[in-house]
Amino acid sequence: MKHKLFLLITGCFGMAWLVFSCHTSNPSNENQSKSASPPVQTYGGFSSQVEWGRHLVAISGCGDCHTPKIMTPQGPVPDTTMFLAGHPAGIPAPAINRREIEQKGFMLTNDLSVWIGPWGISYAANLTPDETGLGTWTEQQFLTAIRKGRWMGVENGRPFLPPMSFIAEGMNRSLSDNELKAIFAYLKTIRPVHNVVPAPVPPLASSSHG
Repeated sequence: MKHKLFLLITGCFGMAWLVFSCHTSNPSNENQSKSASPPVQTYGGFSSQVEWGRHLVAISGCGDCHTPKIMTPQGPVPDTTMFLAGHPAGIPAPAINRREIEQKGFMLTNDLSVWIGPWGISYAANLTPDETGLGTWTEQQFLTAIRKGRWMGVENGRPFLPPMSFIAEGMNRSLSDNELKAIFAYLKTIRPVHNVVPAPVPPLASSSHG
């Protein structure tokens, strides 16, 4: 009788160990398979790279200068038909005493798309994916433009002019490559606007202007 009781107790412990080992081995295998999965890209907490870029463009205030304005009784408001299309073609710089401005400081128009100072005249660029904007740009060009402060993202191209020169410097210090790539991805999705922004004008003090 004692022999049978010993076998029964031994058998129960054996079954319990078998059940326990089965239950503990499965979660381990599941955890191993989960840990082998690639990390999920969160895009700064947004659902996609483009949505992240949309957010970054909005909080960076890119439209403040790059979107033309319409004057209303309440003051200038963004022209949604020209979203990020830059200074409108055909609208000249304001008639001012440039020589005095270049010598004493700087000024900008009420829609912030024209800046005048010792560097001459600079116009807000077209950031839409049209051929007159960023349409032919590559992601690498955009990164080079911001990181090196060079127009068209060309290593030996002309430097950015104010205000983009110091804005790009700030972006270079503050934004990661992934954030800049998200901005570029978003800009490639907005409505293209055909708008040839005027070329920058050298200062009056330069040799080309006597």
